[in-house]
Amino acid sequence: MIRSSAGTSAHTSTGAWRDALVAALAGFLVMAAVAAAGLACAGAGDLPEGAFPRVLAAVVVMAAGGAVEGSADAGPLAGADVSLSVMPLSVSLAGALTTGFLFLRPLRGRAVAVPRELALRAARLTVLWLLLLLATALLARQDFGLFPGDSPLGDLGELLGGSAPTVGFRADLPATLLFGLLWILGLLLITLLVSRRAPLPASLVRFHAAVRPAAHATAVLLVGYVVLGLAVGLVTAAARGHAARTLAVLLLGLPNLAWPALTVGFGGAWQGHVEGPFGLPVPQVLDEVLRGSEPSTVDVASLAEHDPRAWWLVPVAAVLLLATGVLAAVRSPAHVRTWQHALHLAVALALATLTVCLLARVEVRFGLSLLGIGDTAGLGGSAELTSQLWRTTGLALLWGAVAGLLGALLSRPLRRRRGERTPSSP
Repeated sequence: MIRSSAGTSAHTSTGAWRDALVAALAGFLVMAAVAAAGLACAGAGDLPEGAFPRVLAAVVVMAAGGAVEGSADAGPLAGADVSLSVMPLSVSLAGALTTGFLFLRPLRGRAVAVPRELALRAARLTVLWLLLLLATALLARQDFGLFPGDSPLGDLGELLGGSAPTVGFRADLPATLLFGLLWILGLLLITLLVSRRAPLPASLVRFHAAVRPAAHATAVLLVGYVVLGLAVGLVTAAARGHAARTLAVLLLGLPNLAWPALTVGFGGAWQGHVEGPFGLPVPQVLDEVLRGSEPSTVDVASLAEHDPRAWWLVPVAAVLLLATGVLAAVRSPAHVRTWQHALHLAVALALATLTVCLLARVEVRFGLSLLGIGDTAGLGGSAELTSQLWRTTGLALLWGAVAGLLGALLSRPLRRRRGERTPSSP
């Protein structure tokens, strides 16, 4: 009996490690595939020195929560400043959906989960995820010559005894592992919160009614906005041309645009600026609002000054938020009261908005000066976009409460009919 139990335990452990490896590896492969397609559409296949695989690795690292630093070497007679802080959320979302689905798949069909088993499965996946992230981060480093050797600036650098300026990137390994750990742990927590059928430990089952319906409905709202943005992007690519550039934005940063559009629709605001020859791959109306040396406020009013169609963001957000409230109420047990629906959805939407505000921020800066005389050949610029956190999160809390209240009232006939079809418990 002892040998049989030991053999069964070893077989179970081997199967659990296999499940974790499949989930982690599939997540990275999906992220790499989406990122490669996006970079190819953006023209990164023509990068010099065979840099495409290293640029791909950098994008995957950023998508998995890692940190990639810009680097520059302009020689003793020049100065350079490079910084990069952006997360390609299309790549992140693809990896998160894949990994989360495969993490929950072995747990299907159970009513409750043993806490120790759940913790061990999460620990195995976390370890393998960090190992794959470390291997990818070691590949994510590259330097490029900023000017060709026969250009005037390259000749000037050689004449003055300096080398031609170079710019590049490399992964910050300690920060990548730290933020990658937070990313995978956050993903596993969110996966357990939003899944309606994933088993929970017996001590946490009582929180199912308070947390999961609202969390699930909010997740559906965010994914729905991405699907809506994808449809709009594909129509734009087909109707207005620039298909490759539009597809690159969709494959790399669609949620970076879709989720802020949700927050702007319910009254939230962002601020930022774009200056210099570099800009953000965003719709023209947003670029016009951001263009300038002073920070600009991005809300529905400022967008509508450049394009009146921006007002459509308001009714779209209102309708989809109301649908979210109805979905959360329909999925909730019958004993949940109306004010509890409002409270649950308010908290869920506020936390989701806070996460969006932190993940969708963009900060890119590049500057080069020679002999202290400022930017060379216009090769200096910056792009920044951050949320007005308190305003946006506060309005999300308010809209979530209203949507939860109205959703509970509108869903009463549906919940009543569902209750009549469900046999009463003995």
